[in-house]
Amino acid sequence: MSDQSDQPDIADRSGGVAPASESGGRGKKTPALTRFLPLALVLVVAVIGAMTLGDYLTFETLRDNRMALMAFRDDNYLGLVGLFVLAYVVIVVFSLPGAAVASVTGGFLFGLVAGTVFNVLAATVGAVGIFLAARWGLGAMLTHRLEAAEGRVRILKQALRENEIEVLLLLRLVPAVPFFVANLLPALVGVKLINFLWTTAVGIIPGAIVFTWIGVGLGAVFDRGETPDLSILWEPFVIGPILGLCVLAALPILLKKRRPATPGKEQ
Repeated sequence: MSDQSDQPDIADRSGGVAPASESGGRGKKTPALTRFLPLALVLVVAVIGAMTLGDYLTFETLRDNRMALMAFRDDNYLGLVGLFVLAYVVIVVFSLPGAAVASVTGGFLFGLVAGTVFNVLAATVGAVGIFLAARWGLGAMLTHRLEAAEGRVRILKQALRENEIEVLLLLRLVPAVPFFVANLLPALVGVKLINFLWTTAVGIIPGAIVFTWIGVGLGAVFDRGETPDLSILWEPFVIGPILGLCVLAALPILLKKRRPATPGKEQ
């Protein structure tokens, strides 16, 4: 009898444990899902922005509102700087259309020196925003998988780790690399945030100077009833120095490959 009387207690205890473990499992899944929310938000806003804002973030919009913007700048310079940097950051973070327009606008409103500073600041902050969103979500998972990967993936990962600074600078300097890719890829392969931050700020300076310089002369272009010709970016006197910087950034990688390994390192 005593054995039978004990059985309900055991059943109660086991039955009480099962819901607790299930709820604990659900509790663990919720934070995992929330990690993907920042990157999901970026992607959703990027898609919506691409479909709705393409006709507004243009040089035509800038031309039509140039007098109002310049008047606001003269009355509230710091306020316009804050609004400009904030708008540029949002454009970069959510990969909205109009990044080139924003860069040129920086030169148009603030001149070459100040415009370049504001462009670099805003683009860097926006790039870090994408980096952190990706790192918080997919980045941690993919980094873990890369650590356990073998074969070519492991070789690629090791090459990136050995030349992290040079590769990050090349991603910024090579004109063919989309800005969004240069922001997202480093987060997914697990580069250091501090290296991503300073190489972004330094690497985008040449391009920022060119875009800002175009903006400085934008008023005269509007007065002639024309629109800026961004094809000038591919002129030899512009693209040549940038490609030269790409070679300088890649030079340490080439030297490392040509350098013979010491016997100690081979072991």
